[in-house]
Amino acid sequence: MDESLKSAIRKYAFQNAIRYSGKANPGAVMGRVLAENPSLREKAKEIGKEVANIIKEVNKLSLEKQQKKIKELAPELLEKKEGAKEKDIFGFLDVREGQKIVTAFPPEPSKYPHIGHAKAIIVNYELAKRHNGTFYLRFEDTNPELVDGEFYKIHLDNYRWLGINPDKIDYASDFMEDFYKYAEKIIKENHAYVCSCSHAAIKEGRKNGTECEHRYQQPNENIELWQQMFNAKAGKYVLRLKGHMQSQNTTLRDPVIFRIVDETHPRKKKKYRVWPNYDFESSIMDGIEGITHRLRSKEFELRNELQRLIQTMAGLKETRIYEFARFNLEGVESSGRVIREKVQKKKLIGWDDPSLTTLVALKRRGFLPEAIKEFVLSTGLTKTEAVLTWDDLIVHNRRLLDSKCNRYFFVENPKEVKIEDASEQTPELKLHPDHAERGSRKFKTKDKFYLSEKDFKELKEGKLYRLMDCLNFTKRKNKLVFDSFNYEKYKNHGDKIMHWLPVQKDLIKVEVLMPTKEIKKGLAEPLVKNLKVGDIVQFARFGFCKLDKKEKDKLVFWYTHD
Repeated sequence: MDESLKSAIRKYAFQNAIRYSGKANPGAVMGRVLAENPSLREKAKEIGKEVANIIKEVNKLSLEKQQKKIKELAPELLEKKEGAKEKDIFGFLDVREGQKIVTAFPPEPSKYPHIGHAKAIIVNYELAKRHNGTFYLRFEDTNPELVDGEFYKIHLDNYRWLGINPDKIDYASDFMEDFYKYAEKIIKENHAYVCSCSHAAIKEGRKNGTECEHRYQQPNENIELWQQMFNAKAGKYVLRLKGHMQSQNTTLRDPVIFRIVDETHPRKKKKYRVWPNYDFESSIMDGIEGITHRLRSKEFELRNELQRLIQTMAGLKETRIYEFARFNLEGVESSGRVIREKVQKKKLIGWDDPSLTTLVALKRRGFLPEAIKEFVLSTGLTKTEAVLTWDDLIVHNRRLLDSKCNRYFFVENPKEVKIEDASEQTPELKLHPDHAERGSRKFKTKDKFYLSEKDFKELKEGKLYRLMDCLNFTKRKNKLVFDSFNYEKYKNHGDKIMHWLPVQKDLIKVEVLMPTKEIKKGLAEPLVKNLKVGDIVQFARFGFCKLDKKEKDKLVFWYTHD
């Protein structure tokens, strides 16, 4: 890759890191680089990988070192930052003061929502709230073949956890009579026709841009056939919109807008059997609710023109729709179908498997809703694809957890050791280094301790080590020998500081489920038995963990991140 391009990535990475407490965001950096040179968009994937690599290195540096580096690379960027007003991610909408804003987020209740849904709902909710507008949560539940009754509550619970409080909750299936009314309107105005071609014939005709013979039926004939649809067998008829059969946008090639489905609906049971498809239902609902703006991922971009056409034909006011780049974290499965199959085959624990970015998984692992909100807003609303990693999300969560969580000792694969000549003492350790008001815990120690197997194996002859807030020791001829209590001596001459536990009876057995599904076992200090299920703590030198359940003989945690 060209060195000048690497240099550009590096300077914007440092600028973004300084702006956000030492942690740069790949999406923001990518956006700056491509804005500076739009011709590079064709190489976005390759550039995205380089952005991720450079940011990884930049984020390892302290804020002080980052500031020093940007002064060397691009001091003008540091000058621009001072006193600069943070850009409004909704600025491109040019919303006027006092302008009526009504937004919506329309999930289909057929699977668990993931972080991509979180971005879509948060940006629409934020846009409405920032302008004293109205926000609708609308369940698009007009496909009885996919809708599952349990998911209504799952979605509501997940969004409530995110801090979303809709002004109105709608169910598209409650508006079936309205859909029929608008269908009849466009049929009478010769914008739609009833087709009895086979599914294969319709598919082939749309592919080739060939008009169907039923397209030339008169409106009165179509109205009659439309009425017959309600008693006809499934598959005999569909209602198709008169679009543009030669359009380059294939969604406009006379799409099916109603079909007969005999599946039982979780809310409406067998009351209806002629159901609208997604494009018709969504367009009409936007019009009925008076949605002024919708922000959604660009997988729907081709459908935009069709949905605006439907609103025009129905005589409804057009919704302004803007698409942004879809994102998923690198290496994380997001397909509902694939996840469902893996859950059934026991390859995943469930929809809350720690390797997933479903909201139930993130919540169970210990990610905070505020961190998810910060993360998705930081990725912006550009159409530029960016490679995002777990680290990009973790940055936001770690910052919030760091001040929130108390510290405890957990020793993985404990190895009992004796430190010769160590005397009795009662070291006192704070529950949080920056919050003395939270209290502390005391340990009674003498010469026997538990160290992690990993730390024990790394001990080298003659080196000075320190047990955190306790004592210094050295290794001599395969023995561990007390050296001193003085921290300054360790600071000037020491090699490694490590956590520990005294050998005593009331230590707690702990298991930690890692994102890889590996289970790490060990012992924790007695105070952890007072934790409540759902509490998040930081195990020193191990990572943040959330207490998932208490069992008779052990506590089970889920690893959040380091």
